[in-house]
Amino acid sequence: MDKRLLDILCCPVSKVPVRLLGRSELEALNAAIAAGGVQNVAGAAVQTALSEGLITTDRKVIYRVDDGIPVMLPEEGIGTLQLRDFPAAA
Repeated sequence: MDKRLLDILCCPVSKVPVRLLGRSELEALNAAIAAGGVQNVAGAAVQTALSEGLITTDRKVIYRVDDGIPVMLPEEGIGTLQLRDFPAAA
């Protein structure tokens, strides 16, 4: 992802800046998705693993990136509190 774009992106709800999701974070998220235990903010089940994602710097919300394009819709965010084995820090 373009560093200049990443520098200006933030959560559309909280306005907290975002960063790229780390490898261990991405693996933990995708394991939870594969187990069927992940919902987005709108309450819909997340069924497709992420190849790339963004996380707020306060580590509360994850947004997927599709083909290099961040999907920063509030209802598409994935709250990290529902992820039991999510790494404590990247």
